[in-house]
Amino acid sequence: MVPRYSRKEMLEIWSDISKYSIWLDIEIHALEGMEKVGIIPVGTAEIVRKNAKFDSRRIDEIEAEIKHDILAFLTNISESVGPEARFIHQGMTSSDVLDTCLNIQLKRAGELLLKDMDLLLSSIKSQALKHKKTICVGRSHGIHAEPTTFGLKMLQAYAEFSRNRKRLELSVEEISSCAISGSVGTFANIDPSVEEHVAKALGLNVEPVSTQIIPRDRHAAFFSTMGIIASSIERLATEIRHLQRSEVLEVEEYFSSKQKGSSSMPHKRNPVLTENLTGLARVVRSSVMPALENIALWHERDISHSSVERFIGPDTTITLDFALNRLNNVIENMVVYPDNMMKNLEKFNGLVFSQRVLLSLTQKNISREDSYLMVQRNSMKVWNDEGSFYELIKKDEEICSILSNDEIDDIFDLNYHLKHIEEIFQRVLE
Repeated sequence: MVPRYSRKEMLEIWSDISKYSIWLDIEIHALEGMEKVGIIPVGTAEIVRKNAKFDSRRIDEIEAEIKHDILAFLTNISESVGPEARFIHQGMTSSDVLDTCLNIQLKRAGELLLKDMDLLLSSIKSQALKHKKTICVGRSHGIHAEPTTFGLKMLQAYAEFSRNRKRLELSVEEISSCAISGSVGTFANIDPSVEEHVAKALGLNVEPVSTQIIPRDRHAAFFSTMGIIASSIERLATEIRHLQRSEVLEVEEYFSSKQKGSSSMPHKRNPVLTENLTGLARVVRSSVMPALENIALWHERDISHSSVERFIGPDTTITLDFALNRLNNVIENMVVYPDNMMKNLEKFNGLVFSQRVLLSLTQKNISREDSYLMVQRNSMKVWNDEGSFYELIKKDEEICSILSNDEIDDIFDLNYHLKHIEEIFQRVLE
C-alpha cells in the first residue's frame, strides 16, 4: 500500500477502522441470529450494538501479549459491553469472522473496481467513436501491414475491457460468501440459521460447505480476474507507448505546460504514465500465483493462506484501482495526431496495398504462387528505396498485361479498407 499509488476510497476499505467495524457487525448480526433461535436472551444484540466500542491501539496492546488478533478484538469489545459480552462469538471460530470480513472487503473493493471500469469504458468508447474513420497503418511484428483506423484500435480495447468487466462482476458475485459454521464447519455449536441471518444482513451468500474456512478457489478466481485486467491495462498502455515513440508519434500522453520530462534533456516528453501502468500491471499479476497456491490447505484449515492475503488483498485491489483510474486519465486526455498517422502509412510508398494486388492477380486465373512472386519482386524494390509501389506496379509489364490501369488504380483506394468499419462497430456496441 504505497501512498503514491493509493486512492482514498479504496484505501479506506482496508483500514483497521473498517476491518474492526466489519468484525463488530458480523458479531452483532450473529447475536441477532442466536436470539431468533433462543440461544441467547432477546435484546443482547441491541445492548452490544449500543455499548460496544473498539480502540485500535488497545487491540494492538492486547494482541502483543496474547498473540491472537480476534481474541484481542473480543477482549477489547468486552471492556465496553459488560456482562452481555459473554454471548459474543458463541459457537463461532476466528475464521468465521476473518473470512467473512475478507470477503466483504473484497466485495466492496470489487464494486469500486467495477465503477472504475465503467469510467474507463466510457472514455475508450468516446475515443473509438471520435476516431472511427481516422486512418492509420496496422502493424504486425511491429512492421507495416495494412490500413486500419485508430477508432478500431480503441474499439478492440473497449471490447476487451467489456469482457473484463463481466469477469469482474462474476468474480465479485463468487467472492460474496459468508461462513458462520464453527470450529470445523459442522455447526456443532451454532445453528445454521445464524449463518443465514448474518449472510442476509451483510448482503452475502451462504457458503454451502465451509470446513471452518471459505474455500480459497473463490479467492483465486477473484485475483486471477484482476491479473487478467492488469494484463489488458498493460496491452493498451504498451500500444500507446509504441505509438508515442519519436519516429512514430501518432499518439501522445497529455503533457501539461509546466511538466518536465527529463532532468538533463529539456526536450523530452516521455510516456511516463503508460510506462508506470506497465509496472503496476506486473505488481497486480504477482498476486495471482500466491492466490492459486492458497487453494491447497491442510485438512479443514491451516493459516498458510493468511499472511499471503494480508498482502494481496489490499495491495492488489488498491494498485488495480489506481491503475484503472490512471489509464482512464491517459485515454481521456490522449493527444492524437491523424496527420502523422497518414504520413506513416504513406512512408513506404504504398506497400500496404500488396495483398490487394496479390488477390487481384489470383482473380485473373494466375496461381497464388506466381502472383506472390510478381508482387514480392516489386515490394522488395520499395524496401530498397527504388520507387513507389504504385509506380513499380504500373511499370511491371507482366502485371499490366493482366490488370488494367483502372483496376490498378482501384487497388490503391484507401476506402476499400474502411468498408466494414460500421459493421464491426455495430457488433461491439449494439
